[in-house]
Amino acid sequence: MTYIPFGTAGAGPWAVEITPESAGWTYCALRIADGPVEFETGDQEMLVLPLSGSFDVVADGARISLHGRESVFAAVSDFAYLPIETSVTITGQGRVALPSARATRRFPVRYGPAADVPVEVRGAGQASRQVNNFCAPGAFDCDRLVAVEVLTPEGNWSSYPPHKHDELSECEAVLEEIYYFEGGPGYQRVYGTHEVLAEVSSGDVVLVPHGYHGPSMAAPGYDLYYLNVLAGPADERSMAFCDDPRHAWIRASWADQAVDPRVPMTKAAR
Repeated sequence: MTYIPFGTAGAGPWAVEITPESAGWTYCALRIADGPVEFETGDQEMLVLPLSGSFDVVADGARISLHGRESVFAAVSDFAYLPIETSVTITGQGRVALPSARATRRFPVRYGPAADVPVEVRGAGQASRQVNNFCAPGAFDCDRLVAVEVLTPEGNWSSYPPHKHDELSECEAVLEEIYYFEGGPGYQRVYGTHEVLAEVSSGDVVLVPHGYHGPSMAAPGYDLYYLNVLAGPADERSMAFCDDPRHAWIRASWADQAVDPRVPMTKAAR
């Protein structure tokens, strides 16, 4: 099942738990907790990303205090990196995301300041959106994990034009991908190899094992947030993709359109 409504994928302390095994793939995973948790990272590298509230993280003898944010629509958050084979305790109040990927190299525990997160405005017109590249290739170093946040103002489309990354080619890398949503309602489309057209809101998940995905549509009156978690088999991390050739022309049209003045919607809290 590639559309997973909130409340249907919880287990133990996790409000949402997507593992490689439950997703039916190899690398990509995500956990969401509402409050304190203790766990082992095992064979997965992870990030601790506050969606709301503040948290303290203890791992490998290090203690990291995450200032966090009131909500994903209030500010860009700081975060922590957790290596494989690590015992972790997280305390605090709010909702915290742990995007992860099966990995082999062990990096140190690290703190990612919100002020260092590259904030990108992508698209134009009604395809304007904000991308927080906190764990994109070139922004933060790790083994296989890639994670970014996207904020789409009400009435706009993101993850557009539709694109895919399910085979190795001149323009794309092989990547599994998770969409985790806050806000909404909005709508998410996946097509080509399987069909998903789902209404999404806070806590919902859409899995993209293959096929074209997009657009992500924010309904009028409702801003939409999603956390993208990606991972694949390549030794070098990449977010390379190929647009659906029927819609690739849309990128060129942005040159003649103004960027929506509502983006960027957030920045690092001060």
